[in-house]
Amino acid sequence: MATLHEQVKGWHEGERAIHTLLKVPTSSRENPTNVGLSWSHGDRVSASPLVAIGTVDEQGRPWTSIWGGERNFARQISHDRLAMASLVDKCHDPVVKSLGLDRLADGEVGQTSGDKAISALSIDLESRDRVKLAGKVVVGALVGRPNDKAVSQVQLAFQVEESLGNCPKYLNKKVIWAHLPSPQLVSSSLPLPKEAISLLAKADLFFLSSTNGQTMDTNHRGGPPGFMRVISNTDPSPGGVSGAVLIYPEYSGNRLYQTLGNLHTNPLIGLAIPDFDTSDVLYLTGTTELLVGDTAAAYLPHTKLAVKITVRSAIFVKDGLPFRGTPGEFSPYNPPLRKLTTEAPAPLSASKPAATATLVGKTSLSPTISRFTFSLAFNNPKEKRLWNPGQHITLDFGGELDNGWAHMKNSDPQSLNDDYVRTFTISNSPPSNAEQEIKFEITARKHGPVTGFLWGYHISPSAARLEIPVLGFGGEENFRLIGTGKEKQKVFVAGGVGITPFLGQVREIAATDHEVELIWSLRADDLPFARDVLGRNEGIKKVKVRLFLSGGCGEAGKAEMAKIKGLEGVKVEMRRLTKKDVQGDWFDKERKKYFLCAGVGMMKVLRGWLEGEEVVSESFEY
Repeated sequence: MATLHEQVKGWHEGERAIHTLLKVPTSSRENPTNVGLSWSHGDRVSASPLVAIGTVDEQGRPWTSIWGGERNFARQISHDRLAMASLVDKCHDPVVKSLGLDRLADGEVGQTSGDKAISALSIDLESRDRVKLAGKVVVGALVGRPNDKAVSQVQLAFQVEESLGNCPKYLNKKVIWAHLPSPQLVSSSLPLPKEAISLLAKADLFFLSSTNGQTMDTNHRGGPPGFMRVISNTDPSPGGVSGAVLIYPEYSGNRLYQTLGNLHTNPLIGLAIPDFDTSDVLYLTGTTELLVGDTAAAYLPHTKLAVKITVRSAIFVKDGLPFRGTPGEFSPYNPPLRKLTTEAPAPLSASKPAATATLVGKTSLSPTISRFTFSLAFNNPKEKRLWNPGQHITLDFGGELDNGWAHMKNSDPQSLNDDYVRTFTISNSPPSNAEQEIKFEITARKHGPVTGFLWGYHISPSAARLEIPVLGFGGEENFRLIGTGKEKQKVFVAGGVGITPFLGQVREIAATDHEVELIWSLRADDLPFARDVLGRNEGIKKVKVRLFLSGGCGEAGKAEMAKIKGLEGVKVEMRRLTKKDVQGDWFDKERKKYFLCAGVGMMKVLRGWLEGEEVVSESFEY
């Protein structure tokens, strides 16, 4: 039988299996987990106002709860021994129940002792400090409060057998304060109640516990609000299969994979999802499935590793936690929110590129906007498929920009979870002649590593050709102006480079007698871009164009302005766009259909202005 030191400093079978599966060399070195609890780790635990705590119930199911509310509620009392005293929900806290403490009468002091496995994670959301702990319960007691049948004080001591300080990634800062809860059970059955679904949509942090059968692990997962997605939430089937299925992405971490190692050995998991605004809490226990590579991306685009959870039991308690929190700074390491494929365009497999795009031209249109021209060669001519006007193309720049794994990278935190797969709207129509060389254009503003890379790439006969895998084309069919009914006037409202879906459809528009209006809001600095767009696209002459420019322009800008004003059918306004400009008053509103493409802020304003109107939109957040 392995000694405690051998158990803690080695890797168990599940961890080694995950290291092999994910092709990481972690098993070749000693486990960095410490034996016991050092005084320095004990000080960090004491400084933390919260501790997530995990154990298993009589059925072997893991559960997680969250205790605390103020600093020093947990403290080191002797070598390798920790004590905690916290208010708890006596009736519904699953960890209290699993420790047998809920059976104590009101006001009675009782205890439980033995070799009950327990794990914990102390966490300070102001400093983003956290320490993982695991060991055995020494003694526990529940001290009732006078005239309070719902809330008691838990007093717990446990022998810490292992501890590990963790990195601060994916923790969004919060200021925590103590709160006297008034627990009310909302639901203890499936499907999840609407209150639980609402909590999942806003949650940016949850805690999870797992076990390999010998020791336990409690940790956190954090990210942008709503990063845990709901695959389904229906009544359990007659066979007992849960209809509540969740999924979350596993972001780049320290590559120890202690949680995933446990789940590989034993797929059971227990979660606690807190609402820091209201003290509401969702407790879950269920079974997991680890998803790797294309299997993960089939649920969550741009995700290489994910955990799918089938919920077996759930408890939602209103005002059940002894703390609340005020939100602070989001973690700079948070990737963009990844929605399910059922909520967003279907993912494209980076392992199966459809074609190769070669950069053949670059034109600067303004200080921050350029047009890039690519030639397109399909890897299998029999699978040749061109884009439809207004669609986007997905390109994989990983081969050029991915520098491999790094644990921390404060200079560029977003790069840790960046697959460098990008989607751009194609700003030209497909070739009309099948014999023509296939070229596509993307018009983009310089923003982020991929466009920065394109900006800096030098095209010359002596330079190596830039060849990028093409994963495919996409885009909503209902965003096409032509083919969506002639009976209504089409109004396309664009912000900045949001003009690009319109440009891809100009030739199609020019070939019809559809009534189309373009309303374009642009910064004055981008006047050369506007002149290029309006001057080089003959089809725009059939469109009523109103251009709204914000910000001042110098002498060069005035010269550009004069050229634009000289174009047929173009009206220029040196002011910001208003609600009246968009709604108009010279057309019958019942005959209008709006197409919107703009950044998040402008899109929100436009949707507010056009509430009740027929609106189709496309954002920059592919």
